[in-house]
Amino acid sequence: MQYRRLGSSGLQLSALSFGSWVTFGRQVDRAKARELLACAFDHGVNYFDSSETYAAGQAETILGEALARLRFPRDAFCVSSKVFFGAVTDPKPTQRGLSRKHVTDACHQALRRLRVDYLDCFFCHRSDPDTPVAETVWAMDTLIRQGKVLYWGTSEWPADTIREAHAVADRHHLHAPTMEQPQYNLLHRERVEAEYAPLYRDFGMGTTIWSPLASGILTGKYAHGTPAGSRLTLPGYEWLHERYDLSEHGVDTQRIARLLPIAQDMGVSPAQFAIAWCLKNPHVSTVMLGATRREQLEENLGALDAVDKLDADVMQRVDAALA
Repeated sequence: MQYRRLGSSGLQLSALSFGSWVTFGRQVDRAKARELLACAFDHGVNYFDSSETYAAGQAETILGEALARLRFPRDAFCVSSKVFFGAVTDPKPTQRGLSRKHVTDACHQALRRLRVDYLDCFFCHRSDPDTPVAETVWAMDTLIRQGKVLYWGTSEWPADTIREAHAVADRHHLHAPTMEQPQYNLLHRERVEAEYAPLYRDFGMGTTIWSPLASGILTGKYAHGTPAGSRLTLPGYEWLHERYDLSEHGVDTQRIARLLPIAQDMGVSPAQFAIAWCLKNPHVSTVMLGATRREQLEENLGALDAVDKLDADVMQRVDAALA
């Protein structure tokens, strides 16, 4: 395993980490969760991610139980949660958003579900137009000073709102956001590569990126339709169909068809190729993997060996295929 600093902080995260979105509480039971976490930890993964909203809190409960049963040393791994959407299916006004109340309640609830005394990373899952940015910054700073959170960050925030949070923190000598958790993959590049570019330079922000395989689309398994039991068939995830153009002659279908031969020429699987491409970006602190099977996780972890194969010629081929 390789380890990278979380932006300009001193926290060292494994280049490949493990997330629980969609899988835990939906596709993975408690026994399988323990198997996957043990496999990841044995391969050097030291960062596990979840959120209050994943399976209405059940993902965090399963993750916390697995971590407790496996007895990983607490100082050998990092765990994160996210706050915004709430942990219930029909949240009341005070059960969602980024008000001081919900940020505080969500942190305490995550600590109980994850069975830890503190969160290594705590993310604001989206920006909240109904709450002043200053209120959220003060709430996160309070949790850090109380020892309940070590680093706080944002997820899919507009760059100008992140910049506002830094300005508030600087003005009042508060803890500023250390990292962003954006989507980043071969089909979704603009925010990480362009919009956030000044943030790396000005604030030293790190990124813990999600969906490196575009929900499995970059593996090529949707080239001939949607397989039964795949992520795109799950109730509540219909929006994934709308995000990508996977029609017979769709733009994304054509791009993927041009990318797959590049992976083949490199001698790696499409999944390893797509993950390695994400790791090639020096502003990526860690790439979060999701898996429902041990074999799938082990294959994806093999992406580390493919990074060096992405030389300048290969990267030019990639850009041409995506054009």
